[in-house]
Amino acid sequence: MTESFVADRAGIRLDVYLAEKTGKTRSAVLKAIEQGQVLVNDALPVKAGVKIEQGDRIRLDIPEPRPISASPQDIPIDIVYEDEDIVIVNKAQGMVTHPASGSPDGTLVNALLHRVSGLSGINGEIRPGIVHRLDKDTSGLLVVAKNDQAHLSLSEQISTKKALRYYYALVVGNIAADEGKVDKSIARSHKDRKQMAVDEEGRSALTLYKVIARFPGYTLIECELRTGRTHQIRVHMKSIGHPVVGDPVYGKPSPLAPHGQLLHAHKLVLFHPRTGEKMTFEAPVNEAFAAALKKLGYQQEI
Repeated sequence: MTESFVADRAGIRLDVYLAEKTGKTRSAVLKAIEQGQVLVNDALPVKAGVKIEQGDRIRLDIPEPRPISASPQDIPIDIVYEDEDIVIVNKAQGMVTHPASGSPDGTLVNALLHRVSGLSGINGEIRPGIVHRLDKDTSGLLVVAKNDQAHLSLSEQISTKKALRYYYALVVGNIAADEGKVDKSIARSHKDRKQMAVDEEGRSALTLYKVIARFPGYTLIECELRTGRTHQIRVHMKSIGHPVVGDPVYGKPSPLAPHGQLLHAHKLVLFHPRTGEKMTFEAPVNEAFAAALKKLGYQQEI
């Protein structure tokens, strides 16, 4: 996709001008500039904040997005449980749940299509069987539906809070109370559409937490999701001044977390969609999380 403009104003930042003209977010424009997809008077701009002059010729050349599809790939995954209706997977840190523009393959869905016979089609061919998702750098348990009946049942259990999801998180600082809740609505950030933020006009979001252990400068907590908003725990913890350790978006990098935020979905409670049996699944934290706790002197296994 190529768009060309002749600047009709002077003294405005290049990224601001392009965002206004194209309707794209500032972050999308910034990425295009950084990737050399913007020319000003046939030359690459020095930086995104350069001030344009009236009459400047600006060219934006972004490649057309490649079609996204999901195909089977022989990728190892940790299947905790499987029957004719559901699959419980312990997703590795660093694995994307389903294909998207930035991750067209190598995802959990690609691995499932290779390993599992039959997946629910409710969410289409890009997200077959996916009832709920985990962020790329969040590890742990998620349930996958192998047929539409199971998918509908599991979706209802999550929306009615019959199914429960518990996470371990190592957060920055000392949380004063031994337990508490964060009840703050969440919406897309007005500053960066790729991020979420606490917003009174957003969708309701409730996270319950309790302290598991305290360390100098850090607190290990268990969080229970009572809603399932995008980046919910990460946004809520940031909002109370205790971002998740290593969170590159809502916190900052940490030597304790070289591979991303220390957030792990350790327990999943649900009712089997066919039999109604209550089922509980648990998974220990990933190696990076365990190593961080060991550095802090935590001796127990979680």
